[in-house]
Amino acid sequence: MQRRVVVTGVGAVSPCGNTMERTFDSLIAGRSGIARFAGIDTTDLKTTFGGECTDFDPSPWWNTTDLRRHGRFTHLSVAASTMAVEAAGLDTSEDGDRGGVFIGVALGGLPEIIESQATLDERGARRVSPFFILRAAPNIAAGEVAIRYGLRGASFATASACASGTHAIGEAFRAVRDGRVDYAIAGGSEAVITRLAIAGFNSMRALSVQNETPERASRPFDRARDGFVLAEGAASLILEEAERAKRRGAPILAELRGYGASTDALHATKPPDDGRGLAAAMSEALRDGAINASEVDYVNPHATSTPAGDDAEAAAILGVFGDRARSGLLVSGTKSMTGHLLGASGALEAAITIYTIVRGEVPPTLNLEDPEGAAAELDLVADGARRQPVRLALSNSTGFGGHNASLAFGDPSLR
Repeated sequence: MQRRVVVTGVGAVSPCGNTMERTFDSLIAGRSGIARFAGIDTTDLKTTFGGECTDFDPSPWWNTTDLRRHGRFTHLSVAASTMAVEAAGLDTSEDGDRGGVFIGVALGGLPEIIESQATLDERGARRVSPFFILRAAPNIAAGEVAIRYGLRGASFATASACASGTHAIGEAFRAVRDGRVDYAIAGGSEAVITRLAIAGFNSMRALSVQNETPERASRPFDRARDGFVLAEGAASLILEEAERAKRRGAPILAELRGYGASTDALHATKPPDDGRGLAAAMSEALRDGAINASEVDYVNPHATSTPAGDDAEAAAILGVFGDRARSGLLVSGTKSMTGHLLGASGALEAAITIYTIVRGEVPPTLNLEDPEGAAAELDLVADGARRQPVRLALSNSTGFGGHNASLAFGDPSLR
């Protein structure tokens, strides 16, 4: 018999706030976290703005020595995970064998790789830091979180581009549901805002170049969109077997009901026009959670503000939800305010989806003036946040390589 899995804690650091509460409050208020890059020479770059965690201070979670040993994506992940553990009131000291860690990361320590390459070129091999590999390896965020809490169950990183965080949460969900662990810290982290990353995405024509109005550049589903906005951050959830959470009196925020994953197997960067891969992942998540599409109140879409991606996702939502998509289903692209956190995006958006259930509020899609194509048939919450009960919701992610993943969350009182 499969076990029920609930969410008992959430932690996040994003361009919109250094806690999950601040992030969600900013989203509800329609405040963008996107601005011109601080401290980056953008003279020869086509894009000069993004979503930075400019006020993030890692020092509360690290001593000076350990801070130097790890990269920024690990700093962010430890902060988000610690906040989630504290919010859940989780004590791992007696049953670390029954806890796991699943952290999604797309690119890992890219800034640390760039820095170490410069050291090698300018000062020679002997001056490369002995901590370089630890600072760069994508799995180290998961490993460090496991070390801090003595969690000896499964611990690993998922790497599926921008679906990494969603896959991490989904795999953690399965591990808890199947009894391989009783609880897990699951999420995603990313910190790759560098000249190299910006130049690379610019060469792909993937980033927005609306430099004169950064806060208006991320515009999911809008006809004037021209690419995604690069951002950084981390989010972590505490997933627990439901009866364990009840026994210890944990706060139960939501139930994770289902998880679906698929692959387009078509093209590395362009999804099929009808979004059939993502539609398959959403349908699987609904089946997995024994949820009827007509019952779903909210979808947090991947919606990066890229022309092909947004069109395919809108078509997928219409295909899966049918009449419900045209009446009663809310869909809001929160990347319009946070930017695109790459491997961490799915984790942050899962956390946002959980908060819509907890608080009965749905954030808006910012900067939406002229919805295009299939998106024009959806309620994209373009007129400001909505206050209404959310009982069942999906959070979607896709990634270069054709990866698709979807998570189905529910109000824990439903069952």
